[in-house]
Amino acid sequence: MAYTAINDPTAYFQTKLWTGNGGTQSITLDGLNNMQPDWVWIKERSETRGHNIQDSVRGATKYLDSRSAGAEATVSNTLTSFDSNGFSLGSYDDVNKSSQTYVSWNWKAGTSFTNDASSTGIGTIDSAGSFNNDAGFSIVSWTGTLANGTVKHGLSTAPKTIFIKCRGTGARSWVVYHDSIGNTKHLTLSETDAEATSSASFNNTSPTSSVFSLGSSNNANDNTTMIAYCFAEKKGYSKFGSYTATQNADGTFIYTGMKSAFIMVKNTAAAKNWYIFNNKTLGFNQRNDYLDANTTDAEESGNNEIDILSNGFKLRSGGTGTNKSGDKYIYMAFAENPFVTSTGVPATAR
Repeated sequence: MAYTAINDPTAYFQTKLWTGNGGTQSITLDGLNNMQPDWVWIKERSETRGHNIQDSVRGATKYLDSRSAGAEATVSNTLTSFDSNGFSLGSYDDVNKSSQTYVSWNWKAGTSFTNDASSTGIGTIDSAGSFNNDAGFSIVSWTGTLANGTVKHGLSTAPKTIFIKCRGTGARSWVVYHDSIGNTKHLTLSETDAEATSSASFNNTSPTSSVFSLGSSNNANDNTTMIAYCFAEKKGYSKFGSYTATQNADGTFIYTGMKSAFIMVKNTAAAKNWYIFNNKTLGFNQRNDYLDANTTDAEESGNNEIDILSNGFKLRSGGTGTNKSGDKYIYMAFAENPFVTSTGVPATAR
């Protein structure tokens, strides 16, 4: 049996860098395959500015911000279209200010679905969205109920990570399910908070191969429009796990089975930022520039946080953001290359 079914991860996920021009421009992805993205997460690197998160289910020009509890906003000159191998931008400063540098992380779903729960018997709340079972990714939209319920996620295997955001009402934090902390707890993407225990988020129930469960939380299931981004694990392409830190600069090695293009890390025990590393902003070890999902901060550099290796990543800082002694961290990672392709070709480190 082949090590992985995904020899070219760029068919499903890509990181892209560009410089803004203050007008309009089309951003072309540069992976081995053309990829029309369905979830685009944009952050300016060179200045303090918010995150711009858009998806094809909600539609172009509608964005959310990972560091904000604010409701969905519509801005005509932000991301204006999802294209056959990239996306188009207007002049909005968050995505295209003249002479400033940007990064986007881009995921492909692609197959639409709708689910009338009462007719299909799948879940208790109607949902619609877009999914890709090969990559283990789906985008799910529904109207919340403020009561216990279940929602079809569109995938054929249970998600290990789910990001949920209320679209229709402000002052609603992002809620994160991660398999490594379990169904009784959640994290908050827009905050530094440690893990919190509450049955109101996921009703103390893990996702199944068809649905995820919700409780009565107004952050996770308010009685207005909601959106979720769901990820199932695929060997050699994506990995969702945890590690216990030592605060040693020659630190823990975390095996993922791939050379990563994107790694996000969060301390579950203490108030720390969500660190995002990628394979494009600095092309060598030891030093990896990073952004914080929960702040407006510009890209940080020179902190020697991690090494990105052919089969995982290694902690290289004595700092507490990614390596606080004794604390548990969760991570999510997506591949640049699998450790070994189905043809037996191995990946190499940076």
